[in-house]
Amino acid sequence: MLTPHQIELVKATVPVLQAHGVDLTKHFYARMLSKNPELRNVFNQAHQARGAQQQALAAAVLAYAQNIEHPENLLGAVKQIAQRHCSLGIRAEQYQIVGHHLIESIKEVLGAAATPELIDAWTAAYGMLADILIKAEQDIYNQQTAAQGGWSGWRPFECVNRVQESEDVVSFYFRPTDGGPVPSYLPGQYTTVRVFSKAMQIAQPRQYTLSQAAGSGMLRISVKLVLGTQGAPDGLVSSILHNRVKVGDVVELSAPTGGFALEDAKSEHPLVLIAAGIGITPMVPMLETLAVENPLRKVHFLYTTQNLAHYPLKKEVDAAIKGMPNAAKGIFFTQPGQADHLGVDYDAAGRITPANIRNFCQDPDADFFICGPIGFMQDVSKALKDIGVIPARIHTEVFGTGSAD
Repeated sequence: MLTPHQIELVKATVPVLQAHGVDLTKHFYARMLSKNPELRNVFNQAHQARGAQQQALAAAVLAYAQNIEHPENLLGAVKQIAQRHCSLGIRAEQYQIVGHHLIESIKEVLGAAATPELIDAWTAAYGMLADILIKAEQDIYNQQTAAQGGWSGWRPFECVNRVQESEDVVSFYFRPTDGGPVPSYLPGQYTTVRVFSKAMQIAQPRQYTLSQAAGSGMLRISVKLVLGTQGAPDGLVSSILHNRVKVGDVVELSAPTGGFALEDAKSEHPLVLIAAGIGITPMVPMLETLAVENPLRKVHFLYTTQNLAHYPLKKEVDAAIKGMPNAAKGIFFTQPGQADHLGVDYDAAGRITPANIRNFCQDPDADFFICGPIGFMQDVSKALKDIGVIPARIHTEVFGTGSAD
């Protein structure tokens, strides 16, 4: 437990973290990954190169300092972080390594301002946070291993099929090499794929949504090939999956997890699913599950993409909605192709606008799930709040680091 004086010392660092938090986390990651290079297998090196993880960690450290008196305010964030850590196979013993480098980084970055009292306060604060996360993660691991067909850590899976869904999206179907079952999972949850990069000579993990409803005996992910723009490199893991992983190849997967999920398919609340681009992947298992478990539920599905050539999983969407008499969809193409038929392949040209959202989202009791680029989700979330939807009914999923708030 922190003493009242230690709490005040941590709170006093808030202005410093606001001004120099990213400098601290850049130093921390550089220090840790140079002295413990084995952890490069855990961290997304593309996010490291872009500075995304450094910014995300700086925001998390700042939020912790701001809420040091009331850590319960961060329970939602703790749950999300714990789920992400479990998907990466983070273990309790690694917190000691992280804590050591974080405290040493505070000393090195703050210099003389890092008094022994301040270091003791932040050491105690980190220890308290680590204990919270370790417990939350152990609870998740226990749940995963207790589930029928469940596991924790990494499990080898064979690619048994791959399907070209659109110009830049391929679906991969994986079955455990041990011949055992796979656990059930909630529609919208994700798995982590770990592959070896020959170029970097390290393993690299990436999270991908499970893009079909549970029950097939396999795990399916649908992966968009990320092409670099403005000098940025192509996506490392998406390129390996698209260009190297064939039927018969083996990859490692983590157990399904994630909080962006349809937890109660039997609910009578209306449901609105709003997606852009590859953000369609969690929506498909939600629609498939509803078509089986609650086909009479009132559902609206709004989706925007470039055109028919960039519309993955269309057959699954159409099949699910066809069996749901109270479901409706609105498809928006931003760049309709010459062969794309208005009223057949799509319903309107252009992007989803606040007016479209208001037309489809008139029930204040509805639950809203949004997935797509961060800017898209921020715009949609704002439009929903502007028409009176309470934040608790708005659910978002960010691919990678960042926030849709």
